[in-house]
Amino acid sequence: MSIHLVVIDALNLIRRVHAAQPDETEIANTSKVCCQALSKIIAMSKPTHIVAVFDHQGEDRGWRAELLPNYKEGRKPMPEALQAGMEQIQDDFMTLGVDSLLSDGDEADDLIATLALKVADHGGQVTIVSTDKGYCQLLRPTVMIRDYFQQRWLDSPFIEKEFGVRPEQLPDYWGLAGISSSKIPGVPGIGPKAACELLSVFPDLEHILSAEELPEKWRKKIEPAKASAVASKAVARLKTNLELGFNLQDIRYQAAG
Repeated sequence: MSIHLVVIDALNLIRRVHAAQPDETEIANTSKVCCQALSKIIAMSKPTHIVAVFDHQGEDRGWRAELLPNYKEGRKPMPEALQAGMEQIQDDFMTLGVDSLLSDGDEADDLIATLALKVADHGGQVTIVSTDKGYCQLLRPTVMIRDYFQQRWLDSPFIEKEFGVRPEQLPDYWGLAGISSSKIPGVPGIGPKAACELLSVFPDLEHILSAEELPEKWRKKIEPAKASAVASKAVARLKTNLELGFNLQDIRYQAAG
């Protein structure tokens, strides 16, 4: 039987749904709308396996903050009511046949990336449901990214139009241009246009940093910021080698009832 794994970036879905609710203390409606979304996703994608992956909620800010201390600093915390209602939302997901998986120390992004590539490398099809373009570095014929809210695929043509680079070059792109919303600095003075231009000449950040023929207009910006560029790329790149601690049978989809 061919495998189609659907991975839900759970907080990406839940927080967007919750922010659109008129009463942020009323978690039941957030859960109801999220479950309606899951039902639509299941009906469209017809998964053989499905799981919702959640970020851990501990004080540990993870390995990325060790590389870049300001990483995601100052982000709006999860509303208390939503935090308190998370277990209920997970229980409601379970009634639809969607189990929840909590990351442990690493971000949900890395857990999702590891799971997606493990299945894809064994011949399965994977759909990641998220608005997060960071997952697009994983794109291949057997890994697709679905933006549920915009009802679009974040595919290779989308990435080329949006960033001007190939999906696998996205960590290199962000290593140069940074991501302001996540406090990933990149190289000061190198913006999206310059990053795109550099990556049309060189295949990746490492070749750019070691290039002897780098034009002076870029060299004077990149030379003093090499460490920042390397750290920024490392933080932007998803880990794909985590220990999962479960097997596919554990997340086989079985329709409720």
